[in-house]
Amino acid sequence: MATDASSEPLAPRLSGTGRPVPELDSVCVEPGGELVSLLTQAREQLGGVAALRLGPHPTVLVTEPGAVQHVLALHPDRYVKRSHRARLLIGDGVLAATGEAWKHQRRLLQSQFTGTGMRRYEQRITEAARTTAERWAGYARTGRTFDVGEEMRRFALDTIWRSLTGHPLDAATAHELTAVEAVVAALPTLPADASDARDAVAADLARIDAVARHAVTVARAGAVGPDGPGLLQVLVDASAERPEYTDRLLRDELVTLLVAGHETTATTLTWLYLLLDRHPAAREEALAAGGEARRSGGRPYRH
Repeated sequence: MATDASSEPLAPRLSGTGRPVPELDSVCVEPGGELVSLLTQAREQLGGVAALRLGPHPTVLVTEPGAVQHVLALHPDRYVKRSHRARLLIGDGVLAATGEAWKHQRRLLQSQFTGTGMRRYEQRITEAARTTAERWAGYARTGRTFDVGEEMRRFALDTIWRSLTGHPLDAATAHELTAVEAVVAALPTLPADASDARDAVAADLARIDAVARHAVTVARAGAVGPDGPGLLQVLVDASAERPEYTDRLLRDELVTLLVAGHETTATTLTWLYLLLDRHPAAREEALAAGGEARRSGGRPYRH
């Protein structure tokens, strides 16, 4: 149904048109229902710009490419990020930054995520995958079972850590960075007061800060890892000419990149393994395309 602004003061409207955004009927929003299913339903029923209510205020879901460009690229001044609980973890990193600060941070990072830029990290991804394959081969030789989800989280974190620092993820760092997952999991239940919220996860934040501080110190010292300089080195080099890149902002960008690419990648890969297990033909095709996987033992996991 289309939201009627005359009867609903909170109704969202399409910017520049005055037209109401079509809104998903409230009967479709089931308490405790799957959010992904709800968003998919809104997209399929109402199109690329749709509203739904997850509480007292309407949420506008934008998926149509032109509309996404309108919001993120053409008119970022109209769509301003507001303070969010995630700021407790990521500070002023690019996901939380707004206005001119966001433009400058995004511009610096953007060059690292072009086709050419990503090729710099191919070898690091390969090395992280090789490390994971060796671990799995060890499990297979001893007949041990393991949690694929846990392994994929470690692989994703290793990949990101290598890309950021040029160093493989060691056991001590991996252990300390479990604090990131702990804070992310706690965010929805933290007190509304920012000070109380910070106090509730102070110990985990201290662990994260210590890891980030050490990584920044190493990068500032020019200690290049076996994979060469990482993305953090780009940020550290920028700080020589851009005073806004303080150690605190370097920490915030580092943690932002860890959070943004870690859990989502790991979850996607975990589901991929489940699907490959259920579809043998697709699994064999994937193994044939990756000769190294077959040489390391084929399918060295159990569930």
